[in-house]
Amino acid sequence: MPVSVGEGAGTELPAGALPAQAQPLRQVETLLVIDADSAGSPPLPELTGPGGARVRVRTARNLTEAERLFTDDVHCILLDLAQADLDLLRQVLRLAPGHAVLVLTGEDDAERAAEAVRVGAQDYLYRDELDARLLGRAIRYAVERKRADLAQRQLTESRLRAQENARLERGLLPTPLLAGSPLRFAARYRPGRSRALLGGDFYDTVRTADGTVHAMIGDVCGHGPDEAALGVELRIAWRALIFAGLCGDELLATLQKVLENERSSEEIFATLCMVDIAPDGRRAGVCLAGHPAPLLARPGAAPRLLPEDHAGPALGLLPRARWARTRVELGGAWSLMMYTDGLIEGRSGDGTRERLGQDGMVRLVAGGLASGRAGEQLLDGVLADVHRLNGGELADDVAVLLLDRG
Repeated sequence: MPVSVGEGAGTELPAGALPAQAQPLRQVETLLVIDADSAGSPPLPELTGPGGARVRVRTARNLTEAERLFTDDVHCILLDLAQADLDLLRQVLRLAPGHAVLVLTGEDDAERAAEAVRVGAQDYLYRDELDARLLGRAIRYAVERKRADLAQRQLTESRLRAQENARLERGLLPTPLLAGSPLRFAARYRPGRSRALLGGDFYDTVRTADGTVHAMIGDVCGHGPDEAALGVELRIAWRALIFAGLCGDELLATLQKVLENERSSEEIFATLCMVDIAPDGRRAGVCLAGHPAPLLARPGAAPRLLPEDHAGPALGLLPRARWARTRVELGGAWSLMMYTDGLIEGRSGDGTRERLGQDGMVRLVAGGLASGRAGEQLLDGVLADVHRLNGGELADDVAVLLLDRG
């Protein structure tokens, strides 16, 4: 095999810093040959690539030299098994997981050549039958097969992520437990455009044995599977603590301990809004942990935000934080809307950078109520208006929960 290195070797890479994926084929392909006895091996036939350009060949005697010669313009690796073993092949595959690998062997070593393909090589060639046409076709085939393998792997990974997201979503957005309650429940969740994975918004609603209805909505900072998983843990812990009889400051302090023990970084925090509605449905208690206040709408009155005067910090920010519970008179008929901040952080209209904010959200809800919308129709209308004003999908996830009475 040739010892000379083709023209344009390129910039050297540090050991181990091999490209993660083969680059698209250019006008001139480059073949990297790993051959411990290159001086005594027969030369490779001269190869031409697309358009008749000569294929450049680089030769390395071992893996260390291969790392030095492995630049972005290398599209295929040819490993001579006569001078190497399958362990070297495994090392090459680990260092160049996105590149096509061919092995060269003798006709009397077909079993080892087949084993090389099972290990991960794209194909094998017999040394005595090698010619320019066969080698060129094998290189093109190996590169295209590797690309197909990578595409299939990416498709499989995407499907697995989708399945994981579906499982996480079921954990974040459960079916409410409201059997026996006269309250009506509606909720919506919309993923933001700025991420590929499920975010950390979560909510839950349950009715305890004494007839009290408990509802909460929260948001873990950040996006991705870790944040979503933490949101699931907080939601499940909240439900368990509610059924155990905890409420208010004691419940939030316990949830903070859960977050501190389960979060991946001390910078992770979560906001939370909790509401407990008395069995008669006329009164409620509200606890806010760094979360926007709910919106209350009653017949004959303009919708308004509940007070935030006694709001406490988000969970995970202060080690000995306290959270006050504010009493609210709801009346006989009412609608209570809880939401995450993604709903109010969009733009207030095309061509402006001004945020919609809570005041803008209140106006949208008032307009929806005035047009006769309620329940799911009201939520769908508000979300449609928010997207319209923003000029498209929102950057952040949005979760909205609505409870109605009367």
